[in-house]
Amino acid sequence: MTTRRRSALPSAPRPSGPRTPRQRAGEQAEQTACEYLVAQGCSIVACNQRFREGEIDVIARDGDCVVFVEVRLRSSARFGGAAASVDAFKQRRLIRAAQHWLQREYGDASRRGRGRAWPACRFDVIAVDAAGVNEWIRAAFSAD
Repeated sequence: MTTRRRSALPSAPRPSGPRTPRQRAGEQAEQTACEYLVAQGCSIVACNQRFREGEIDVIARDGDCVVFVEVRLRSSARFGGAAASVDAFKQRRLIRAAQHWLQREYGDASRRGRGRAWPACRFDVIAVDAAGVNEWIRAAFSAD
């Protein structure tokens, strides 16, 4: 009997059909980022949450804070590297997707005065290269 190492990624539905090498590399980068976050004391809440507005790669908890993580895989630092690739357009898409996720998970509790209040949140970027995680930018941008 063989034992399988449990993945840091919660089960996330994947599109059916063959995966391209680029998709497989992206999935591996997200797996690496999740393992890194867990090693840093975070817990993984969800991965690959898709909404019409965009996709959130990883949702984690860092203490009482919900962290929406964008994972960027780059083979080199040309053109500013992974962190610089999260431009204003991508930030807006991530913010809208995070708002939808919060609405789904917490509802309108903050306005109605009942239920769970919305937690503190932040947006992080994790840059991954062939050697693993090379940068974790906490609070890379804000929703303000």
